[in-house]
Amino acid sequence: MNHLSKAQLERLATQLRSRTRELAVRIRDELAASESQHYRDLAGSVTDTADEALARSLVDLDAALVDRHVTELRDIDAAQERIKKGVYGTCIDCSDDVAYERLSAYPTAKRCAHCQQLREHRFAHQATPSL
Repeated sequence: MNHLSKAQLERLATQLRSRTRELAVRIRDELAASESQHYRDLAGSVTDTADEALARSLVDLDAALVDRHVTELRDIDAAQERIKKGVYGTCIDCSDDVAYERLSAYPTAKRCAHCQQLREHRFAHQATPSL
């Protein structure tokens, strides 16, 4: 964290706090919207299997959006913990500095750009099913 000035660190911490508030509002709004349109409400009005499939897809989409936001909140919490421990901005793989520009664009980054590229290249095909 030595490579980050106090001003840079404060800007990044402010970004993290702001994004936390924004995600909390989105999660609350999405959960409220999904409560007002439960699957059974949608499914109760379906007239055929295509409508039922659409209703299930909409429910799944809502759940996926909330899950994505919750995952991002966890990443933010982890970044804030790294700030507290004094290791924020240090790559978890190689221990090099994570560039300020990278942190500005992606404040929850835990790897430098090089290590992140290696990781993405290494794991890019693992989730791809093969026949």
